[in-house]
Amino acid sequence: MTTTFFRVGFYSLGLIHSQAFAFSGEDAVLVGLLIIQLPAIAILLSRLLKGPTRHPPLEPQSPRPGLFGQVSVVVPTLNEAKRISPCLEGLTRQTYEVREITVVDSRSTDGTPALVQEAQQSDPRFRLMTDDPLPSGWVGRPWALHSGFLASSPHSEWILGIDADTIPHPGLVCSLLETAIAEDYDLITLSPRFILNYPGEIWLQPALLMTLVYRFGPAGDQDNPPERKMANGQCCLCRRSLLVQLDGYTSARSSFCDDVTLVRHAAARGAKVGFLDGAKVLKVRMYDGMKETWDEWGRSLDLKDAATKGQVWGDLWLLTAVQGLPLFMLLISGLLVANGNTTLPALISLGVNGFLVAIRIALNWAIAPSYDLSQATARWLFWFSPLADPLAVLRIFLSSSQTPTRWRGRTY
Repeated sequence: MTTTFFRVGFYSLGLIHSQAFAFSGEDAVLVGLLIIQLPAIAILLSRLLKGPTRHPPLEPQSPRPGLFGQVSVVVPTLNEAKRISPCLEGLTRQTYEVREITVVDSRSTDGTPALVQEAQQSDPRFRLMTDDPLPSGWVGRPWALHSGFLASSPHSEWILGIDADTIPHPGLVCSLLETAIAEDYDLITLSPRFILNYPGEIWLQPALLMTLVYRFGPAGDQDNPPERKMANGQCCLCRRSLLVQLDGYTSARSSFCDDVTLVRHAAARGAKVGFLDGAKVLKVRMYDGMKETWDEWGRSLDLKDAATKGQVWGDLWLLTAVQGLPLFMLLISGLLVANGNTTLPALISLGVNGFLVAIRIALNWAIAPSYDLSQATARWLFWFSPLADPLAVLRIFLSSSQTPTRWRGRTY
């Protein structure tokens, strides 16, 4: 009787084992995708869980006499007449910590120099200069910044690069200086508050921004190693002594993501760099509409000029696993379960991808303060931006496989 019992027991275990592992073709596919997704989820959570301990957003600061004349501002321009006026106005509101504001124009043909000259009439800190013809091996933006740095006053201890599409709030420069001095930063860049106006960009832009959050964590996270540092060159404050050590912007001369390239190079040299939340002190109106957002911003978001091929492919794997696949996998596994496939792979896939979609929706709420939709039409589309995630991941794939031939009005 005992022998019969063991035979029945072993037979039952064998039957259970065969049923558990005799997956259908669709289950095998789910298992393969879960193998891709689960390690990526662990990495993503390790980054997102740093959010509560990140550096707090910068607040506008009032000036103090000790900061007098410490900053030279450099604004690179090329045909920026349609959007530079708010930037110039915002710079005039910065107080006496700004010694000079040098607009480095690359031979604009749309009236940009005339707007700078007009601003100069009411604020003598403005200075207009034209950079030399672009040397071989240089991209236009780092060349203009380099030219402005070389022409800046040697009495300024800090250089602040500001893009023409930004809108500096009063107290921006003072806030940057106070933070840099108090916390001993050598270089600080800021994430801005994005101004979105049109339906297509309202839907797509947050999904593109999320590709950065998933790869590098939230702004204010200081734990990334040098090769994983994030930056935003639209507002970049750097010690003059560090730029002298780095030979200006030459380390980023051929990079289409020169901001990240420069910051990672500086961090590798031992500089303390920070990518902080500047939504309360800086706004930016980057691109008009979905097409321009896709074409212009999308082409640099892969950051391949500042990373190794291994890093680029690793990021593509991560984005595919946790941002590109979840909506599709949630739909597919949900349909399988609804049709009676309650195997373990189907149930796990349903739970895992439901979890990822829930995270993405929660992050939409988290990044909402980083957007100004006050002038937007169809602002409700912002809440549907998770549906654009697969498209955003596709854009990173396309950008990773291409080298730009046109960039900010220049042909390379």
